[in-house]
Amino acid sequence: MKKIIALVLALVMVVGLCACGAKGGTSGDSKTIGILMPTKEQTIWSIQGDRLVEGFEKAGYATMIEYAEDDASKQAMQIENMITKGADALIVVAVDGAALTDACEKAKAEGILVIAEDRLITNTDAVDYYVTFDLVKMGGLQGKHIEEKLDLKNAAGPFNLEIFSGSQDDPNAKLFYQGAMEVLKPYIDAGKLVIKSGQTDYDVTAIPGWATEKATSRMDDLLSGYYADAKIDAVLVAADCLAMGVVSSLEAAGYGSGDLAFPVVTGQDAELAAIKSIKAGKQSMTAFLDASKLVEIIVPLVTDLLAGKEVAPTSTYNNEVKDVPALTYEPLAITADNADYLVEIGFYTEADING
Repeated sequence: MKKIIALVLALVMVVGLCACGAKGGTSGDSKTIGILMPTKEQTIWSIQGDRLVEGFEKAGYATMIEYAEDDASKQAMQIENMITKGADALIVVAVDGAALTDACEKAKAEGILVIAEDRLITNTDAVDYYVTFDLVKMGGLQGKHIEEKLDLKNAAGPFNLEIFSGSQDDPNAKLFYQGAMEVLKPYIDAGKLVIKSGQTDYDVTAIPGWATEKATSRMDDLLSGYYADAKIDAVLVAADCLAMGVVSSLEAAGYGSGDLAFPVVTGQDAELAAIKSIKAGKQSMTAFLDASKLVEIIVPLVTDLLAGKEVAPTSTYNNEVKDVPALTYEPLAITADNADYLVEIGFYTEADING
């Protein structure tokens, strides 16, 4: 009888162990993913954070998520806290890609997978992979929008253009500029696009900290200094936060009233204020990053890497120490014609964009 009881208990223990190990057969068995986002203030990051949590938990992972309130030192501490809490992988959208070297190297020393997402982490070899939208194509979308709206292939011109690039401490910003200029520079060289200020180089047009008020101030200076007796036809603007400053300055100068129509103004991030501006005929477009597309790429990537599998990159990005393997997804141009797509995918509600 004792032998039978012992056998039954042994079988129960085996079944129990199998059940605990299986966790429903999901890909994330016993693994925890730390997700580090820069801020909740921009809708794109809060939505992206929610989608990443949903995607990883659906795949069977436990998750931890933190927002850094655009404070790089706070984000470094958040990484160290997640190391202490036993994260197996970190998904990091850096506040400042150059400020996380020490924290990421501590993660590497603990055998933790580090994935840079959307913003490259620089000056360290402790980055295993980079997942991002096509950075050059992002700028290319903005350049092509200006090309199409001004009909540069057919119209005689000349048209007046000014440029507002992203912050120099963001390694993505120069690539946005590169992509846009690949489209627009031939028209500038041919004289069909004229930059009356003469301010064409990335370093000269970069707006520190992506600051809206600095974009407003620079646009004020350009309008008073070069456009007192001329109309500006297009403004290549790297992101919505800068476009809001540009539009504010243009409105103060009388654009959008009488016969003085708004110029073509580009952007990026699909911020709610930008969508409303687009629907009001002020900003012309914004480049949108669909978080669901990101999830479709990053969850299988992390699963494969944690399982020790090699993943062939679609490209590489140099972070000053090594060429980081990367997978990319495509941005989408949002205009007044397709803004309702953001409602269809649940990014905004109808009341959000039309209220």
